[in-house]
Amino acid sequence: MKPAVFLDRDGTLNEEVDYLSEPDRLAMIPGSAAAVARLNARGIPVVVVTNQSGIGRGKYGWQDFAAVMSRMGTLLALENAWIDAVYAAPHHEKGQGEYAVADHPDRKPNPGMLLKAAEEHDLDLAGSWMVGDKAIDLEAGRRAGCRVALVRTGYGVEVDGSMADLVAADLSEAVERILAQWP
Repeated sequence: MKPAVFLDRDGTLNEEVDYLSEPDRLAMIPGSAAAVARLNARGIPVVVVTNQSGIGRGKYGWQDFAAVMSRMGTLLALENAWIDAVYAAPHHEKGQGEYAVADHPDRKPNPGMLLKAAEEHDLDLAGSWMVGDKAIDLEAGRRAGCRVALVRTGYGVEVDGSMADLVAADLSEAVERILAQWP
C-alpha cells in the first residue's frame, strides 16, 4: 500500500465555475498543474474526488464531465502532469432518478470516493492527504482517515481552517508543504 494525495477539483485544481460542463470554460488555478507534476515526479498517486451534482440534477451529462476532464488532462500534460484516477459523485437530494439521494456514501462529506480509490488502487489512507477548498472536502478526508489540507482558492477563503492539518494559499503551496513532510 502507498499513500496518495486526493484532490477536490473545482476551486482546488481549477477555477470555480458553477456547473462546469464545457471544456472551454475550464481555467486551471495558476500553479496547480505544476503542483500535480511535483507529486507525479515523486511517484505519489494523485486522485481527484469531486461532487458533481450537476449530473444528478440533469444540468449536464457524463459525456460533458468526461470532456472537461479530458481538457484538464491536456492542460496538465503541458506541465508533464497527470491525474492517476478520478471519482465523481453525481448524487444530490435534488437529483433526478437514481441520483436523487440526499446522503449517498460517495457524496462528500462522506468518504466513499476515497474508500473506493483506496481499495481499487491499494492506497494507504492513513498516510494520504485530502486537499480541498470546502469543509466537506476536509470532513471526507478526515472520515477516510487522511490528513487534510485547506486551500484558500475557490470557496476556501470562507472556510474555518481550524479543522485542517495545513492551510495554504493554493494547491502549489499545499503540495510544497505536504512534500516537505512526506515520508
